[in-house]
Amino acid sequence: MTQAQAPELSDMAQALCGALVLLVPLAGAGLALMNAGLGRSRSAAHAMLSSISVIAVAMLVYFVCGWSWQSFPGRPAHAFTLAGKSWSWLGAEPFFFRGLPLDGSRAALAAWLQMFSVALAALIPLGAGSERWRLGASCASTVLLAGWTYPLFAHWVWGGGWLAQLGVNQAWGYGLLDAGGAGAIQAVGGLTALSIAWILGPRHGKYDAEGMPAAFPGHNAVLVLFGCFLTWLGWIGLNGAGSLLFTSATAAGVTRVAVNTTLSAAAGVLAVAAVTRMRFGRPDASLCANGWTAGLVAGSAACAWVDPAQAVIIGAIAGVLVVFSVEWLDARWRVDDPSGSISVHAGGGLWGLLALAIFARIPGGYQWLAQLAGVLTLIAFVLPMTYSLNWLLNRFYPQRIAADGEPHGLDLYELGAGAYPEFVTRREDFRPR
Repeated sequence: MTQAQAPELSDMAQALCGALVLLVPLAGAGLALMNAGLGRSRSAAHAMLSSISVIAVAMLVYFVCGWSWQSFPGRPAHAFTLAGKSWSWLGAEPFFFRGLPLDGSRAALAAWLQMFSVALAALIPLGAGSERWRLGASCASTVLLAGWTYPLFAHWVWGGGWLAQLGVNQAWGYGLLDAGGAGAIQAVGGLTALSIAWILGPRHGKYDAEGMPAAFPGHNAVLVLFGCFLTWLGWIGLNGAGSLLFTSATAAGVTRVAVNTTLSAAAGVLAVAAVTRMRFGRPDASLCANGWTAGLVAGSAACAWVDPAQAVIIGAIAGVLVVFSVEWLDARWRVDDPSGSISVHAGGGLWGLLALAIFARIPGGYQWLAQLAGVLTLIAFVLPMTYSLNWLLNRFYPQRIAADGEPHGLDLYELGAGAYPEFVTRREDFRPR
């Protein structure tokens, strides 16, 4: 089938969209720095190399087949008929971007944005698998994410798939809405991170015989907090370009998106600072960084539709949720997530989808049913699917580093050199001259 054609952007909107897409890689740089800084120094170089490697793998795999499965409204797709209504479930594009005119069309800009978006989604599991996930295994897992899991759900949301069709076919508002990818990028990546953390298991020494977690502080808070500034700029580009391509937003409406994105992040970090000060007597830097990112994540879905005051509420709630979610996963479920990726991206993304239903003023009614359908699909279908795919991969290609390599750190074991060699004390430094 061929879906309804989306209207093309004006010349000004095309130029603005291109400029916003160019900001998106900054979000990837920010996440990579945060993942590296929240881990221990003995695996810092490995964390950065893993980041650039999975980015490269994700973009290439998406180029080969990911776009083919995702597609775009108005382009070919596979569909089935149920109760007399047509439901699109998978794109039907040729591989290798064949047939896609690489011009200023809405579809071409969407494909460009999605190359960066799938790279962002691939970075998220790296934080949860930090210090014990092999480089080759993380790249192999990214093939599954970029080649199937991500484009499948992205088609359902942004490619004219069945979740987007809930508005037309079921009169549930406008179908699932997600301007900047709180569900399609963040929740998909975060649920994959949860799967990886379950499969890998905790780091050596993380839990004692009674199951009490030990604290493994990140080695560089400066890197983590600098990463927050980069994610801010990148998220403005991500949400702005997404609102132009996947919603009815105009070039003038990007101002609302940028303001809401900023306010949501600001509310998230201040909420975490307040909660950690009340609970622990002082603000926690790493949790504050997670609160900032959680605010960005949660605000992504509704950024084109809510008022600034509502964006503040969404971000603040996301920040509070992160504090308790990180503690709950660590102490109750014994899920070792060094960077808080699961809480920030899965938790924040799911909350962002629901927040749109609560706060956005969208005419037509029953929008909350479409948003709830998206959340349930992520939890009941995407999570089991991504876990199963990675579990099968682990059977054929073990994902965790060998037991004797973990105490030395992944830098030495897999790369043969540390990130900070000048900080290592060598015996020859003390020999008499």
